[in-house]
Amino acid sequence: MTASKRSLIPSFALGLLFGFGLCLSGMTQPPKVQGFLDIAGLWDPSLAFVMGGAVGIGMLAFFLSRRLERSLLGEPFSFSGDNGVDAQLLIGSAIFGVGWGLSGVCPGPAIVNLGLFDAKAAIFAAAMAAGMGLEKLFALRAHIKQPEEES
Repeated sequence: MTASKRSLIPSFALGLLFGFGLCLSGMTQPPKVQGFLDIAGLWDPSLAFVMGGAVGIGMLAFFLSRRLERSLLGEPFSFSGDNGVDAQLLIGSAIFGVGWGLSGVCPGPAIVNLGLFDAKAAIFAAAMAAGMGLEKLFALRAHIKQPEEES
């Protein structure tokens, strides 16, 4: 087995652990997520502990990654270096939030539910893939138009 194939085993195990955590916490249940997001109604704050734990562990991981040259699996880190908040980021975040609030799932739990053969998750994942494709198409179109506008 090659080194790249061996690195797939821990990646698979960590993905499995992540999916298990999403199921255990209730993040894969749209009504529970919508209850958490409905702060003006019957708010269910229980997912705040999940969010807080994820943010804390994520901050620790980013802190450690800045001090390491490679990941624990030997892969190099890749940071964008673009830390600015612009209109594209704000609009994308707003669309993500609306989609999350309406559907009750975000991409990670959708993939977990897809693995559980949930038909609604399959529709969600297909729509998500279509949205990602549309964004790439718009970005490519804007990139192609940009040199024309400069001349």
